Amino acid sequence: MHRALPLLLPMLLAGCVSAAPTASPRPQPSVPSAASRPRVQTSVPPTTPARPPATGFRAPQIQHMAGIEDIIEQDAGSLIRQFGSPRLDVREGDMRKLQFSGQACVLDVFLYPLHQGAEPVATHIEARRASDGQEVDRAACVAALRR
Repeated sequence: MHRALPLLLPMLLAGCVSAAPTASPRPQPSVPSAASRPRVQTSVPPTTPARPPATGFRAPQIQHMAGIEDIIEQDAGSLIRQFGSPRLDVREGDMRKLQFSGQACVLDVFLYPLHQGAEPVATHIEARRASDGQEVDRAACVAALRR
C-alpha cells in the first residue's frame, strides 16, 4: 500500500486542476466618457403641493384651573393693577407675555386675543421658583404675588 500511495497522489491531484479555457476571454466593454454618453432624462414623480400656511385667526386655548379664575381673561392693565409693574413685558405678533416676580416665585402670564383684532387677555399662566426654576403651584404663586 505504501508503494501505491505515491502513484495515486498525482492522479488525485490531476483531477483538481482545471483545464485551460478554449474560448478567448470576453473583451471588457469600454466605458464612454461623460461627454460622449447620451443624456438620460430623469423624471420626478408629481407630488401634491404643500398646504399654504394658515393665515386665518386661531383662537387660543384657555387654561382653567382652581385659584387662577380671577387672572384668566384679564387684560394687561388689570394684571398690572393686581401685581404691579411686570419684570418683563414681551410682545411677539399678537401675543404678549408679562412676567411678575417676588420672593416666593416667578409668574409668567401669557396673553392672546380671543378673536381677531381683540386686545390680548390672559389665557395661560406658569409659575416657578426663582431659585431653581422648579414648577410651583400656580394659585399659590398668584396669591403670594398679589398686592
